[in-house]
Amino acid sequence: MTDLRLRPRDLPRPRDLPIVRPAGTMSDPGPRGKFGDHGGRYVPESLVAACQEVEDAFRDAWSDPGFRGSLATLLAVHAGRPTALTPAWRLSAELGITLLLKREDLAHTGSHKINNVLGQALLATRMGRTRLLAETGAGQHGVATATAAALLGLSATVFMGERDVERQALNVFRMRVLGAEVVPVGTGSRTLKDATSEAMRHWVTCVDDAYYCMGSVVGPHPYPWMVREFQRVIGEEARGQCATELRTGVPDYVVACVGGGSNAAGTFAGFADTAAQFVGVEAAGGAGATEGRTGVLHGFRSRFLQDDDGQITEAESIAAGLDYPGVGPEHAYLRDLGRARYVTVTDAEVVDAALRLARTEGILPALESAHAVAWVIRAAESGELPPGATVLLTLSGRGDKDTATLMELV
Repeated sequence: MTDLRLRPRDLPRPRDLPIVRPAGTMSDPGPRGKFGDHGGRYVPESLVAACQEVEDAFRDAWSDPGFRGSLATLLAVHAGRPTALTPAWRLSAELGITLLLKREDLAHTGSHKINNVLGQALLATRMGRTRLLAETGAGQHGVATATAAALLGLSATVFMGERDVERQALNVFRMRVLGAEVVPVGTGSRTLKDATSEAMRHWVTCVDDAYYCMGSVVGPHPYPWMVREFQRVIGEEARGQCATELRTGVPDYVVACVGGGSNAAGTFAGFADTAAQFVGVEAAGGAGATEGRTGVLHGFRSRFLQDDDGQITEAESIAAGLDYPGVGPEHAYLRDLGRARYVTVTDAEVVDAALRLARTEGILPALESAHAVAWVIRAAESGELPPGATVLLTLSGRGDKDTATLMELV
């Protein structure tokens, strides 16, 4: 009888990530977790030991071939990696460039979030934790967390702002079907910032049995670094696909939307040692990298939207996943270095871009991802992108979750 059991050596694996990288851009930030003047660990005393335990566990796991092999197997057989690199032929012809789409919308659960969550869920089980805590805005991280919890036999509690619960009802339903508890947060703006605050407050009460599964490259050290490393698979895959499948070589531009910035960080990391120009695209109403000032929130130092008194102000975006008043500390550092530049697009441009991609390529992107598409369209049509440029764009998620919003506008 044929043996149908799956063994790691039998499966396609994402490109192995080097365990040790030389010092430099997008490398290990060290025990202090500092990216230049940004990052660090600014948490209550009750969470200092918990964060250190996560860091120690991650360093141990990331140097263990067995852990990395287990993650690679899950990414292949559960998440569907590698994801495709799709040439956008018709839109490229209209814009006079070569546009390549890294299709994270094709990953299981519909976005890049599953890459990070599978890694952190495996780490949680390695640490002996039985429960995952998470925050979510657009709901994609919440769905991914609920999915990983169900897969690995963990319980999951997801905090979500009441406003986002209303506009992302489909994802709330998906989380609950998967067995997660969804906790609506009614304080402040009732969006991602407040959901994150509430999740971290809850973590203080249950650090012994719960693992906090951060959804982006934000939060206290080691989360910005750890999440970037789990998302690095996007950039590593895309670079290999450019070289071997499409034979385009290193793209001239690498573009991704930025809220906290995990899909962008993961994509940029794969090209950090190349001459590719990095562009992070933010929402005009929530542009931490572009318009923020240095401050501290949710356990880390970075650039945040603030008033003249230093109080955090609310972000506004048609995309719930970008409704965050700051940016991950490594993005703030890349901005300081001039290694990446950050731009904004309006809600109207985002809707137009989502529809244009749908009608030219048969791909309906998440509104978050449509921010990156909107900038590429604007830059190509204005001449900011030189004719014939090759642009790699990470399509971080699919647009099913945003159909209710689009139905009201189209």
